[in-house]
Amino acid sequence: MTVEAILLVWGVRDEVLERIPVKGRWLYGEYDFIAKVEFSNEAEAEAFERSLRRVINGGTYKLLPIKLSAIKSEKGGVELEEILVKGIQAREAP
Repeated sequence: MTVEAILLVWGVRDEVLERIPVKGRWLYGEYDFIAKVEFSNEAEAEAFERSLRRVINGGTYKLLPIKLSAIKSEKGGVELEEILVKGIQAREAP
């Protein structure tokens, strides 16, 4: 199963941002860098996170899963989307 996530980095110098092992966008504000990353499995995501900690030398980043699975159903004429993110289920109306 493919795991997709958003990487946010803050509080680092430009030299560190240049060494981040994925392509993304530099930001100016609360966060310094944002990227969408994809992994083929959780082991690959964990390995990426270990390498990221070595580059950044701290915990000034967030790796946020986007969506692991989705089910669309129709109830009462309203389409609902059930989203499962790391075991937390949420319901959203479009």
